[in-house]
Amino acid sequence: MTTATQQSWNEGAARANAAYQGARRRYTIDPITRLEGHGKIDIFLNDAGNVERAYMQVPELRGFEVFSIGRPAEDMPQITSRICGVCPTAHHMAATKALDDLYQVQPTPAARRIRELVYNTFMLEDHALHVYVLGGPDFIVGPTAPAAQRNIVGVIGKVGVEVGKKVISMRKRLREIIAYFGGKVVHPVLGQPGGVSKWLDPAELPKFKEVAKDGLDFALFTNQVFHDLVLKNSDYVKLITSDDYTHRTHYMGMVDAQNRVNFYDGQLRVVDPTGKEFAKFDAHQYRDFVAEHVEPWSYMKFCYLKPLGWKGFEDGPQTSIYSVAPLARLNSADGMRTPLAQKAADEYFATLGGKPVHHTLANHWARVVEMIQAAETIVELLNDPDITSKDIRTIPTEKPTVGIGVVEAPRGTLFHEYHTDDNGLITKANLIVATQNNAARMAMSVEKAAKGLIKQGEVNDGLLNMIEMAFRAYDPCLGCATHSLPGHLPLSVKIFGPDKQLARELVQG
Repeated sequence: MTTATQQSWNEGAARANAAYQGARRRYTIDPITRLEGHGKIDIFLNDAGNVERAYMQVPELRGFEVFSIGRPAEDMPQITSRICGVCPTAHHMAATKALDDLYQVQPTPAARRIRELVYNTFMLEDHALHVYVLGGPDFIVGPTAPAAQRNIVGVIGKVGVEVGKKVISMRKRLREIIAYFGGKVVHPVLGQPGGVSKWLDPAELPKFKEVAKDGLDFALFTNQVFHDLVLKNSDYVKLITSDDYTHRTHYMGMVDAQNRVNFYDGQLRVVDPTGKEFAKFDAHQYRDFVAEHVEPWSYMKFCYLKPLGWKGFEDGPQTSIYSVAPLARLNSADGMRTPLAQKAADEYFATLGGKPVHHTLANHWARVVEMIQAAETIVELLNDPDITSKDIRTIPTEKPTVGIGVVEAPRGTLFHEYHTDDNGLITKANLIVATQNNAARMAMSVEKAAKGLIKQGEVNDGLLNMIEMAFRAYDPCLGCATHSLPGHLPLSVKIFGPDKQLARELVQG
């Protein structure tokens, strides 16, 4: 079965399930589609047929923090890259930076540039995946188009075969750069404490520079596609800026010394709903600012700003909820670090009413802006003379204790924290992934969209997809988000009878 066929089947099954549940004033979208991982949405209507509550639930479990215990710290970049097949490079790089910190060693200039080259290449190709394959179909094909068309096949039908070939070819060429250094794309073996495992042969430089140039052209092309198919459609602009997809929360993102967006390194900056700086801190301070809340209806934890305390799923001036990912990165920074990306960001803020932008669906446009910065950075790095140096590692000499690494994954801020014994074996691991950071705002987005779109019991396939659009904008990775610390996995097993009624529920609390 092809990917497109599987997506269509999944969406068809989800709608059928929703239709069945509807007779009892409950709609269940299961599985939710076009994301990494597994989840469902339960929507409950009141007697008037309006939405009383809507829940985005994550029913899957992962235990990476637990089975990392006892493993050599150097294994972590490979172990954690297995968490997700979509964003393995993000986990690999966060783990590698945590090893730098663990062994108190700095990578050489060449090693750092190679890491940044690989990471920006990953950001560019991963954002392209979402724009054209995961989130893009809702705009390129249409939010209420038939489910069978809301996929990459439908996108190609809309933009043309040649554009489709361009997208596929460009992502392939970018991924070849990652594979050159990492050995493979999905589970790279690039990072080592204090450096990287492979240097850039000068003979390969002309080929890489050609890919970089084409990558920048591709990012600018994508920006034009977004303008032509989304921004020139007044109905889409109204949808993006509608109250149904708007939340006023805090925003977090990594910035450099000039408060510009940086994906690989920097400090974490948080701004409040008015755009005023709330906090700026080093990765080592993250526990002072980030806390996790648990709800009984999901295996995903909900992050909030620790100094403000958990105040529930509420937005507005007093909220303790924050968001990460492209929208948040642009909001929390003072600007982009490359000129063409800055020009695109200026237009973004001018069009959407100034800074900060609170419209969840604006994540899609912010993602395109970030594609431009990633592409410009690739060009810049490949013109740096240090990039071909053979001095690619500083050998660690310090005894390991605690290491913390943070990067900006495509989906937002990603923390890795490792504790070891004197032999460098992991005694404790903590991961806070982008989707966890977004979890509370994402849950609010799903419920608000459901309440805004479903009225008097009128529900159809298009409306259900528009509710899914509320979480898709965050590009969530539910596989990454469902881990357990310190090893206790709460479990609920529901047994249904032949009449589809709940017969028994077994709970491990």
